[in-house]
Amino acid sequence: MPTAASRAVAEQDLVELSREATAALDALLADALAKVRTRVVVEGHAVSRLFDREQRATHGLAWLATYVEAVRQLADYTDRMSRAGTFGELEELLVRIGLGEYLAQIAGGIPMSQGEIVRPSDMGLTMAQVAARITPAVESLIADGNTAARRARLVELLRASHGATVGACGLDETLESIREEMRKFADSEVIGHAQSWHRTNSYIPMDIIAQMSDLGVFGLTIPEEFGGMGLGKESMCVVSEELSRGYIGVGSLGTRSEIAAELILGSGTPAQKEKWLARLASGEVLPTAVFTEPNTGSDLASLKTRAVREGDVYKVYGNKTWITHPVRADLMTLLVRTNPKEAGHRGLSMLLAEKPRGDDANPFPAKGMTGTEIEVLGYRGMKEYEIAFDGFEVKAENLLGGVEGLGFKQLMQTFESARIQTAARAIGVAQSAMETAIEYGQSRMQFGKPIIEFPRVADKIAMMAVEIMIARQLTYHAAREKDSGRRCDLEAGMAKLLGARIAWANADNAVQIHGGNGFALEFPISRILCDARILNIFEGAAEIQAQVIARRLLDGTN
Repeated sequence: MPTAASRAVAEQDLVELSREATAALDALLADALAKVRTRVVVEGHAVSRLFDREQRATHGLAWLATYVEAVRQLADYTDRMSRAGTFGELEELLVRIGLGEYLAQIAGGIPMSQGEIVRPSDMGLTMAQVAARITPAVESLIADGNTAARRARLVELLRASHGATVGACGLDETLESIREEMRKFADSEVIGHAQSWHRTNSYIPMDIIAQMSDLGVFGLTIPEEFGGMGLGKESMCVVSEELSRGYIGVGSLGTRSEIAAELILGSGTPAQKEKWLARLASGEVLPTAVFTEPNTGSDLASLKTRAVREGDVYKVYGNKTWITHPVRADLMTLLVRTNPKEAGHRGLSMLLAEKPRGDDANPFPAKGMTGTEIEVLGYRGMKEYEIAFDGFEVKAENLLGGVEGLGFKQLMQTFESARIQTAARAIGVAQSAMETAIEYGQSRMQFGKPIIEFPRVADKIAMMAVEIMIARQLTYHAAREKDSGRRCDLEAGMAKLLGARIAWANADNAVQIHGGNGFALEFPISRILCDARILNIFEGAAEIQAQVIARRLLDGTN
């Protein structure tokens, strides 16, 4: 048994090694950046035509930068926890395995998806250039990191911890208290019903929404002067991941309020703030985001839905799609084109469009508005719709900010928070998959013992825990940057990019652990798999997210 003194020495050694490895990776990233820049940058700016042609290199650069930041956050986590005296054996195993595996992947190949491995050569780096950055610290962490013995011990500790949140140490007492409250709520009110809501494609009951309101979910980051709790984005991460651990639909209900509140806080007139923010915070008003259109996806510049000013109202014409929870919403943040003569982003405006609540019998009891439900694999509980507007009226006073043409800029200001929140939802889904896998692996007997005792099963669970912890550190870092008032679109994008991949990997591996039962609709893991799949698509598909990260790295623009 190691002594306290020997553990302290080991911790300090790990801190120093991880710092040295981070410095080496920064140098490798700089090498890759220089190589890719020669392919796509002309006179200091990325050329779109070249950027698209070289997507494997540019997107690979985005993934490399994400991994480098992940290693940096592991190093920071180790340092913080060691100084606080809370860096225990479980934390050390998570960090050592994570560092060893991610460093090895950086050198050998990073999975962008199941069938796409990006290697240093794709970015123009030779084996000699990579080898020059593999310092003794990097070699040591790879050799002594993701070993069979460490994975086995990690799973042993996970089995004893009964689904404890991994890599969450270091939060202040307020956030730990919030986590505990949200976990209890998810355990008692959500998890037992989630499968039924999913299987029957039912709405999350209004009494659940009322309880969420009582817990302060919808007003977390809204200032106290407007009836909110006035907390930061880190609290949003804690709440989102715990509720999404119960059911992604429940975790995502808060997303709509978060987006609407941030739009109004950042761009609304004093009257709009007074009218809407307290009602959003209390849950009296349920909002929905109405941005996407058929055939546009991430290309918002080509948006066609138009709003025509007639006296004191705008009349809206056009179609929107993939609109989440619109039937029961009272308020739509509606992105429209108010100036058809202005091409691209400049002609767009945001409307705060009021509407009556509907139900399954009469989804849209509003003149000039109809909709058709889109049946989906997962991410249920709120329902998705395609909506048609034909003269739907919005009061002119509900033009966000009172000035036309600012809609795209206003929306862009919410992207950081939206992607941080989506990364947190991904962590919750990944955690749910891991807990489900551990529970099944311990109860399922084969060849005279629980299947979790077989190395290939245990190894899957070990990597689930490790990558959850890595995603959590990236996401919380982005949230802290946001709370500090610093630009964090790069960090938020990285957290979302990696978190979504991890959620899918965890869910897929958990299905594999379930074997045939994982393919049965009655088992919750089949739902978790379907829910996990959407995370790589919405709030910026993985390819778009990598594109945005790469552009920021190469020329500092979005």
